[in-house]
Amino acid sequence: MSLINLTSRNSLWRGMDYYEEKRILSIKQVDENIFESEVLGSNDKLYHVLIDIEHPRKSKCTCPFADGRRVICKHMVATYFNVYPEEANRVIKEAEEYEKEEEQHRKEEYNEIEKHVNSLTKQELREQLISYIINEKERRYW
Repeated sequence: MSLINLTSRNSLWRGMDYYEEKRILSIKQVDENIFESEVLGSNDKLYHVLIDIEHPRKSKCTCPFADGRRVICKHMVATYFNVYPEEANRVIKEAEEYEKEEEQHRKEEYNEIEKHVNSLTKQELREQLISYIINEKERRYW
């Protein structure tokens, strides 16, 4: 499983921000699948990062979120994208495609609702509105 697949959504997108902001100050390859970097974090703190491409859970960072834990942080993600910029481009492209699909789905859903509402008589519309308001009030109290 890749480093990107193991990261949280928040760490993925914050790591993307760090990559795009060029917060990786230095990077070197220390082995075939291992890279070390220095990443400028929040409040200008410098973090030492080691990513292991073959064994992502062995990756390390000195930031408070990842230090001593087997998690993937934004600094590791930024380092990964610096090593593999094509992966950053792929993630961005997938996100854009997903957003387009979601927008299309929202439009279709809106059109279905609009069609249904337009098919109702005034009395049916009033009844459904009252029912909706009552259900919403009950839902909020539970």
